[in-house]
Amino acid sequence: MKRVLLLAVIMAAVLSFCVSAEGQNRWGVMGGANFSTAKIENISTKTLTRFHAGLTYRVDLPLGFSIQPSLLYSVKGAAIDGQLQDVDFSVGYLELMPSVQWGPDLLIFRPFLDVSPFIGYGLNTKVKTEINKEAFQNSLNRLEYGVGVGVGLDIWRIQIIGRYNWNFGGIVAAREGGNLTDQVVAGVMEESNFGGFTLTAAILF
Repeated sequence: MKRVLLLAVIMAAVLSFCVSAEGQNRWGVMGGANFSTAKIENISTKTLTRFHAGLTYRVDLPLGFSIQPSLLYSVKGAAIDGQLQDVDFSVGYLELMPSVQWGPDLLIFRPFLDVSPFIGYGLNTKVKTEINKEAFQNSLNRLEYGVGVGVGLDIWRIQIIGRYNWNFGGIVAAREGGNLTDQVVAGVMEESNFGGFTLTAAILF
């Protein structure tokens, strides 16, 4: 919980700085693909392709830096084979991501490095399974937080970013109550979390 609060304070400071900063500010829309999976000990998982979309706001700063907070609807998921039979599950998050970028302006285009902390809340879940579907839905954790690192390219008003994302929030919440199936699902996936690659395109106005 302390890490979540610290991340929230950092994000609030970044957003406050964006409001007061001088520079060339641009609104935009963005969207792209999530290639996500879940790290679950001793269980084979497959990558699922989902999507993200939302609004962004870029503030250009001196020395090649820029700050670009984004508010996204982002769907992440994974597929499990074997021990728990076949299970596909995904969570749709409302996600806040204030990206910090650096790169030289080469007039025609601008390559940049990108570091993007994020925090999100799950709005909905989707589970496909032959076993107890309710157990998975009951156990899924709504809160996520983490950081993405990647590279990007600005060409006029078009922006493309590729990131790898580490998620530090567990997929499931700890459960002491509930039936046996709920407890087994939570116990097996207690240390698991989403991760994976995202590819994003944005139009800045």
